[in-house]
This record gives sequence, structure tokens and C-alpha cells, in this order.
Amino acid sequence: MIYAVGDIHGELGKLEALIAVLPVTVEDRVVFLGDYVDRGPQAKGVVDRLIALAREWPCTFLLGNHESMFLDYIGWRGERYGSGEYFLANGGIETLLSYGVRDFDAVEREGLVLPPEHERFFRELVPWRREGRYAFVHAGLGVPELGLSDADEALRRAHMEDLLWNRMAGDLRHQLGVTLVYGHSPDPSLRVRWNTPFSIGIDTGAVYGGPLTAIALPSERLYQVGDEGGPRGRRR
Repeated sequence: MIYAVGDIHGELGKLEALIAVLPVTVEDRVVFLGDYVDRGPQAKGVVDRLIALAREWPCTFLLGNHESMFLDYIGWRGERYGSGEYFLANGGIETLLSYGVRDFDAVEREGLVLPPEHERFFRELVPWRREGRYAFVHAGLGVPELGLSDADEALRRAHMEDLLWNRMAGDLRHQLGVTLVYGHSPDPSLRVRWNTPFSIGIDTGAVYGGPLTAIALPSERLYQVGDEGGPRGRRR
């Protein structure tokens, strides 16, 4: 079984509640779709918990646009990191506070040294993951890639900007032969965005008062926890 987990955004309590209800075994894989930081109050705590969880479960962690902004802001360079100028305005203050930072201007000028385990976690984030009939991305793919018939080729060709930021792909049909599973774009109703068999969006706005969502594949069973912490496991 594959479990995909939507955008956490510093909501450590919801992450803990979701972990408690997921029936993951060593034969399964859990794919986290990115956006572990920003907006919510416990970004550092979320990363601590994910690092510990990877010692218990087979996990894959995707890079989200908020990690990209954060790492660019603190001085990391490379094609995966960018838009750091928008970091503070998009919930970055909460992330820096969770790391004990109070002088934001100093971080922008001089960078920030992360705890070694956190640096390793962020450096090992991947832009996408293919598992059988499913392709996992944070945000989406570009229109040219959606027109291909080979999912692996489409993922290899994908531009980082689309993987991290594209909000259109989830609503489009494609010829890839897989279902795209993505986060990044919560539905205004804070529900799962079903466009099967083409895509499933599982960012349900946990940081905006919606539930934190995981989906089990191929059964498409949902596991959701809200502010009350209670599980809502159900099938579509």
C-alpha cells in the first residue's frame, strides 16, 4: 500500500494525530508531498517528527515550494531553491520563530545554520516520486509534459517551477497513464480535489482549519484528522 500525505505547514498536532491512525507496515511506503514549514507554528517540530518517523516507516519526502522559499531565504543556492523574497510574506516568520530566530534581517543577510539532521533532511528532499500507476508531485506538471504518453519521461523533463508552483495541472486531462497525486492547491471547500483517473489533490488546508489528509492507494481510502484530533477514515 502507498500512503500519500498532504501539506502539513507546521501543524504538528494534526501530523501526530494522523500518524496515530495510519495503519502503515514495513511493506508500505509513505509519500509526503511537501510544505512541511511556514504558516503553522511548529515547523521545526514537524521536521523533527518526520526525521524520527523515517526511522520507523519507509518514507519519501518531496520538496514543496515553501521549503524552496525557506532554503533560498537562508542562503541555499541551486535550481531547487528560489523566491526567497516572498518567504516572510508567506508564513516564513512562523518558521523562523520555530527555529528560535528573532532577527529576520540578520538571517537574510548572513544565512542560517540548520541543525545537522535538518540540513540533511532538506538536502535529501526529492522533486517527484513514481510508484506504479501513481506519480507524486508537490504542485503539478507543465502542459507540454502532460501531453506526453510516458510518465517517467514527463517527470524527468518537468521544470522545477511547475513541480513546485503549477496550480493548473490538477484540473487537466493528460495522457501519462498514471494518476497524479499532488498537494499545494487546496480546494476552497477544504476537501479533496478529485479529477480521477487523471489526478487527486490532497491539500485540504490543514493550516487554514481544514483537515490534514492522507490517501491510501490504490484503495483511495482517506484518512483525515481535524482540529479536534479525531480520525475520519473513509472511502471515497
